[in-house]
Amino acid sequence: MRSFAFLAILLAAVPAVSAAAPQDAPPRDALSVMAFNLRYAHTRPPDLWPDRLPVVVDVITRWRPDIIGTQEGLYHQLRDLERALPGYGWIGLGRDGGSRGEFMAVFYRRDRLEPLEYDHFWLSDTPALPGSRTWGNSYPRMVTWVRLRERASGRELLFVNTHFDHEVQYSRERAAALILERLAGTDPGLPVILAGDFNVAAGSNPVYSTLTGPGGFADSWRAAGRADTLGTFHGFRGV
Repeated sequence: MRSFAFLAILLAAVPAVSAAAPQDAPPRDALSVMAFNLRYAHTRPPDLWPDRLPVVVDVITRWRPDIIGTQEGLYHQLRDLERALPGYGWIGLGRDGGSRGEFMAVFYRRDRLEPLEYDHFWLSDTPALPGSRTWGNSYPRMVTWVRLRERASGRELLFVNTHFDHEVQYSRERAAALILERLAGTDPGLPVILAGDFNVAAGSNPVYSTLTGPGGFADSWRAAGRADTLGTFHGFRGV
């Protein structure tokens, strides 16, 4: 079983390894992972990105995660974060190709981790085709993955970041199956962390059952003893 982070929503910043509060120092060798839906850069109040940027930076600065899987960020949003968080590098590609569309960008702490390789694929019947969508979803959905090495120990891990469709259940189910299929050939000795916005209720949806079923992932939220508080959706109201 692999480590599966079912984290989904803006400000639902939960370490995938430890459930400690940010002021409680985790073990020195613990890896802190965050999933963060940055939310699309709206141009009308009260959701203006310039107003939200300082809050996003504050959350990341306080938690200081080693890896962040982001969703919905546009290129200029990611560049804003790059300037505000100089200790982090990032890797990503727009879902429409190049710098166009939303990114599933992966941020990592430069002082602790270095990327060894990375790639992207689209959640469709043609995963190598940028911008492809074949399962009824109105928008392209994709995955960005990065193989990272810890500088101090030389240990490696594979971090996989995604955002499933918000409307079409069939698309989400096919996306879950495709991710498992693409990861099936991964070196079993290589830890894999899957993070993202899955747009389903944890514990009560076939998508969750597929991802956490035989040959899938261990839900790190359950493993941390938080099964009584499954779910992170708050409608972008911060509660």
